[in-house]
Amino acid sequence: MKIRVERDTLADAVAWAARTLPSRPSLPVLAGLVLTADGEGLTLSSFDYEVSARVLVSADVEESGTTLVSGRLLADIARSLPGAPVTLASEGTRIVITCGRSSFTLPTLPVEDYPQLPAMPQSSGEINAALFAEAVAQVAIAAGRDDTLPTLTGIRMEIEGQSLVLAATDRYRLAVRNFTWSPKNSGVSATAPIPARTLAETAKALANADLVTLALAEAGEGLIGFEGKGRR
Repeated sequence: MKIRVERDTLADAVAWAARTLPSRPSLPVLAGLVLTADGEGLTLSSFDYEVSARVLVSADVEESGTTLVSGRLLADIARSLPGAPVTLASEGTRIVITCGRSSFTLPTLPVEDYPQLPAMPQSSGEINAALFAEAVAQVAIAAGRDDTLPTLTGIRMEIEGQSLVLAATDRYRLAVRNFTWSPKNSGVSATAPIPARTLAETAKALANADLVTLALAEAGEGLIGFEGKGRR
């Protein structure tokens, strides 16, 4: 793999994909980010068996390929790079990152051991991104922080046609926000509990998009997706 990408583009993409990385991964490979270079550009993705993240950015791809590197290290490096184009090149079991006079070498992880990311469900409709971020932020403050009571650390999303309700409680306080969205099916009905921290970070990160696509899986699959500006 060998690509050339703008520094700010890389730093933003790495920050998005690395935000879901577990602090204590159950497997070493789960601490990594998958970098895939192909005809579409550069894709960065992560998955911890609960939450996945994926972002596609524009890049000059000289050699296609896929590699897995430490997400935390790559994020630290990307933030520290000067404002110049960045070259990433695979060399055996290493990846070399060059930007201006700066050069870094990272060991790669076995990408064949990385779990397959879940497929994004079909789009169910769209939400105004700024409204969504505001609503989630207002509700998330009431969610519990005690991980021994996981049912109270989430935000409950209820959808009935064009009505979307977010609710959270820690037993001492309750926050509810009701707003409208644009479903593809006016008769849609669904309920989904979502980890509050994950939803809050996702909504905030997508706030600059005009619209956020909401994707609901079939009943029983336990999967929900959000996408905006090429990020999901």
